[in-house]
Amino acid sequence: MGVFFRRLRAETGGKPFPYVWVPEWHKSGHGLHLHFAVGDFIARGKIDRAWGHGFVHIKLLGDLPVGSGSFAQSRKAAGYLSKYVGKSFDDDAAGVRRPRGLHRFDVAQGYTPRKVLLQGASRDEVLEAAAGAMGGPPDVFWSSDEAVDWQGPPAVWVQWRG
Repeated sequence: MGVFFRRLRAETGGKPFPYVWVPEWHKSGHGLHLHFAVGDFIARGKIDRAWGHGFVHIKLLGDLPVGSGSFAQSRKAAGYLSKYVGKSFDDDAAGVRRPRGLHRFDVAQGYTPRKVLLQGASRDEVLEAAAGAMGGPPDVFWSSDEAVDWQGPPAVWVQWRG
């Protein structure tokens, strides 16, 4: 993937740009394919030349109101990619399919997301702080309280789709 993104950077003028990518197994199990998002339009021909391994499909992540801004656009892309980050890469009926210890996603060098520490005296206070940081309540909420056989420590999953 590093070679692909270096070629793509060369195709787009050589200047570094932010991107995030997520691998996903093909439904047939014969190999991986890649989902990635960039902040600006890149012509399909440039992506084809940089990839050089066959099929390329491009999807515009649109449907945002005019003037939504980069925060809303980033949120839309994150929601799209989170579907693939959330999928299991550990195993299936055939056994382990992804070596342990590898990331489920990666970003362009120099564009690592920053951590945001949210604190509160309760889960609800932390969720309220997260909703404030994200501009509204989450679209998806899951709590280990809802899982009948939950064996681990209390856990919460929230997701904003944009």
